[in-house]
Amino acid sequence: MHRLLHRHLGKALAGAALALTGTAVMAAVTLPADAGATGTTDTRLAGAGAPAPGRGPGAPPPGVVEPAGAQGERGRGRDPLTDDELRRARDLAQPRALRNAARNVTGRPGPEPLLTDLAERRPSEAGLADPPRRALVSFYDYATDGYVTTTVNLTTSRVEATDTQHGVQPPPSHAEAVEAARLLIADPLGAGLRQDYRHATGHDLTGPDPLAVTGFVYRGRAEGDAPGALAACGPHRCVRLFTKVKNGPWIDTRRLVIDLSARTVARLG
Repeated sequence: MHRLLHRHLGKALAGAALALTGTAVMAAVTLPADAGATGTTDTRLAGAGAPAPGRGPGAPPPGVVEPAGAQGERGRGRDPLTDDELRRARDLAQPRALRNAARNVTGRPGPEPLLTDLAERRPSEAGLADPPRRALVSFYDYATDGYVTTTVNLTTSRVEATDTQHGVQPPPSHAEAVEAARLLIADPLGAGLRQDYRHATGHDLTGPDPLAVTGFVYRGRAEGDAPGALAACGPHRCVRLFTKVKNGPWIDTRRLVIDLSARTVARLG
């Protein structure tokens, strides 16, 4: 397993390093000529007894970050969903029967939440001064491998529509990417990842916390020839990972596919 991603990513990281190096050089050449060796330059920070540059009489006061205003229970118009609306939308979209029957990515009761967003207005409501606010709630049910989207009317607190699709795979959530990394680390095919992590850090990799991971869907045969172990991907929820040591190098895990539905790992090619 290669420690770094493909050549183009290496070029991007090298470019970023050059940019940082260039910045450091610029900072170095703009220092006063007599700084450091002679000790004659005053290097005290502004505010530690020395006036800050440009803070003479009549200068505008420093900027102040104002605290966020109090958030109401209900937004208006096209305001983003408030925290209260988000909670109500998810509760309404997941009645008790669904919460008991569905399963999330770890196998626990309840569906795996994906997105909750403000729904578009209906054309017939375009002229209303205060049209109903609706939320579109989506989640994945690992018990049935179903992608469920529910439209909730937050004004009336009613579910207006629910649609369940199979074989449709939206982008994975961060929680799903983390669980995929957990399965990969524990699998024999994760030996290369564990080895590269130890080489980079000197420590053993026992869980996903030290990694920054981003997941993207693998749809099996819809993307070309899939090995037998990955033939179910598409109907199953399968992901591949971009994997990086936090504050460290990238580790290439893109050829490994984690089937979150079956909780198995397989290799491409």
